[in-house]
Amino acid sequence: MAARKVVLIEGDGIGPEITKAVLRVLDAAGVEIDWTRCDAGISALDKGEEVLPAATIAAIKEHKVALKGPCTTPVGEGFSSVNVQLRKTFNLYAAVRPVRNLPGVETRYKNVDLIIIRENTEGLYSGVENEITPGVVMSMKVATEKACLRIARWAFRFATQRQRKSITVFHKANIMKLTDGLFLRVADLIHQRDYPNIDFRSAIIDAGCMRLVQDPSQFDILLLENLYGDVVSDLCAGFVGGLGVVPGANYGEEEAIFEAVHGSAPDIAGKNIANPLALLMSAVMLLNYLAENDKTSIYAQAAEKIRAAYDQTLLDGAKTRDLGGELNTEEFADAVIARL
Repeated sequence: MAARKVVLIEGDGIGPEITKAVLRVLDAAGVEIDWTRCDAGISALDKGEEVLPAATIAAIKEHKVALKGPCTTPVGEGFSSVNVQLRKTFNLYAAVRPVRNLPGVETRYKNVDLIIIRENTEGLYSGVENEITPGVVMSMKVATEKACLRIARWAFRFATQRQRKSITVFHKANIMKLTDGLFLRVADLIHQRDYPNIDFRSAIIDAGCMRLVQDPSQFDILLLENLYGDVVSDLCAGFVGGLGVVPGANYGEEEAIFEAVHGSAPDIAGKNIANPLALLMSAVMLLNYLAENDKTSIYAQAAEKIRAAYDQTLLDGAKTRDLGGELNTEEFADAVIARL
């Protein structure tokens, strides 16, 4: 079988060094992928290109799947987020963030096994803002029945495929009765009409967050609109050790992009101390996606082998500094490779 072509965006900051470490692990696991290297973010600007170059867009359109390192987004000024541009360009409407306790990574929370599913195209996070008059600005929260139906169907189908037991919608429909009300109502409709096998629950988001920090193990899958999903997914990462130990993926009808969800950390870039685990975990999600539900696929087998290896690595106490260990980026990759 010919190697699958996949777009690779290293990103900037720590992106190139964690990408290098991840590729070493994939190679050692026998994964055959034909990587198409592309630029985005500051690395593209440094070459005199657009933040999201046309060549990068064309490559993703052609190959349909990408692995992406972190890209810097300026705060309050400068260019718009590469992530947001990618989501809009390819209509990547479903963001998925699995969050689980990892062996050897001790936190105050136990038995955490959450999946956060976030609608990725609408709501306040889509950035539709206007200046009404000097000193007065407005941000619009947009919700459409089409997008709400799409993410609800996707979430319940995903839950069924993964044999998960329940979906909980976090909302603020008591105040935002039209937008959040639509999101909640449509999810309930899909549950009752098409997926009665999945338990459906809802919680007002402030009360839901309180319940999360009391005991996250009481939740299974969380379904949220865009901005809530962005905030809650990072909150949940804190239950298991932070953004350095959780993967992320963005799915559309045809394309899918798998990415490290943490920042580019320019303050430690080039020092070989960044944790490559989040990007490695995202690469495992990519391999499972390439397997297309075929558990006998070489990609599925490699994904399981890599996951077992980094679990054992952490259990043995071989960790990077952010997790209380002493290994640098390359040494952590070496430790995982030794346990493949």
